[in-house]
Amino acid sequence: MRAIIVPMVASLALAGCAGSYEPTPLTAKQATELEKALEGKVPGEKVSCITSYPQSSLRVISNNVLLYRVSSKLVYRNDLIGSCNGLTRGDTLVVNTFGSQYCRGDIARSVNLTIGTQSGGCALGDFIPYRTPAK
Repeated sequence: MRAIIVPMVASLALAGCAGSYEPTPLTAKQATELEKALEGKVPGEKVSCITSYPQSSLRVISNNVLLYRVSSKLVYRNDLIGSCNGLTRGDTLVVNTFGSQYCRGDIARSVNLTIGTQSGGCALGDFIPYRTPAK
């Protein structure tokens, strides 16, 4: 009986994950901030992984959109899968990585370090490079 219950429970859990996720639309202020941050840059082909160093260049646009600044000429946009609630109010993003890269599907969570609680959970999406065109 146990062998039947476990697969049944697992299939129910997966069924809950199979639904589509609709990200929360950006507010006017967030859209303006995103537009300004990417101004003058051209989007390229998405990639699945990028190097995770330096870590201090992560910028939160919304609970679902992050910018990772590599240099003044290269910024990656990441639309999270799910929403790490609390990022816009200053919570910290903690990403479980395997190696020295951030990759699509890496599990992340937002944590309020002041009170020590998790405020949201998400996964990294594809990384879209935005580059300043050569003159």
